[in-house]
Amino acid sequence: MRVVMFGYQTWGHRTLKALLDSEHDVVMVVTHPKSEHAYEKIWSDSVAELAEEHGVPVVIRNRPDDEELFQQLKEADPDIIVANNWRTWIPPRIYGLPRHGTLNVHDSLLPKYAGFSPLIWALINGETEVGVTAHMMDEVLDAGDIVDQRAVAVEPTDTATDLFHKTVDLIAPVTIGALARIAAGETEFTKQDRSQATFFHKRSEEDIRINWDWPAEVLERLVRAQSAPYPAAFTFHKGKRLEILAAVVSEGRYGGTPGRIFYREGDGVVIVAGADARTGRNHGLAITRVRTEDGRELPATDYFTSMGGYLVSRP
Repeated sequence: MRVVMFGYQTWGHRTLKALLDSEHDVVMVVTHPKSEHAYEKIWSDSVAELAEEHGVPVVIRNRPDDEELFQQLKEADPDIIVANNWRTWIPPRIYGLPRHGTLNVHDSLLPKYAGFSPLIWALINGETEVGVTAHMMDEVLDAGDIVDQRAVAVEPTDTATDLFHKTVDLIAPVTIGALARIAAGETEFTKQDRSQATFFHKRSEEDIRINWDWPAEVLERLVRAQSAPYPAAFTFHKGKRLEILAAVVSEGRYGGTPGRIFYREGDGVVIVAGADARTGRNHGLAITRVRTEDGRELPATDYFTSMGGYLVSRP
């Protein structure tokens, strides 16, 4: 089939690579300009550079809603558009232009975790598996019929970085598997159960600020979800920002006020956690490694030279 590809960052790069390695003919690529946004500088393999290396025409757009692009797409005469990590709305006259419509590739197990940063949100929420879904695009974001979907398990110590590598390897088989069904003439695919749909926003600075009212189990997942190269989860100690690079749920149960720097346990320093910490029924968050405001990384037991005091959400 003649394919136009819409995509950005490493997700789009992997999708384009799969298409170029397939039997399909990539006739045009549309991608975003480079961005200085913190999250868009992560996993930033260039779709434009890969396309140019293979002699595929490239169009750079923030939004695909202008007449010039529409005419270029008509001239390209695609059988299908394949999109992955396109960051803005694609209007109906674009996604409905090809003979077979537009296939969107999304890094979650739809209908759950539509929208943005699905791997990070899924890890924070304790999901046991994540994956990649290829679905037909319609007027509702990430809501079209599912053509192919594959999952991988979330292991107890997985970070968001681990999950990225697991799921990015699913892009090629999911994309090419979906295109095989469409090329074979199939038109009836699996409808999403909209009662199970969830939709998440882009992550920002506020989303990585630690709230010590959260249970230790959730905070431990937040720390893993904000693994390098993502910006680390952070708190404040004595008015200065302190990034939490590694932590585990404490073995013991600790009572008192959330955020209290309380006790050395093994290789970590336990911080009281949970809105109901006063009951003494909660585990704490045992921090094992930190990074200070001036960029020093060190074991938590070296940073916290004495117990007492509090970690807080704001200086």
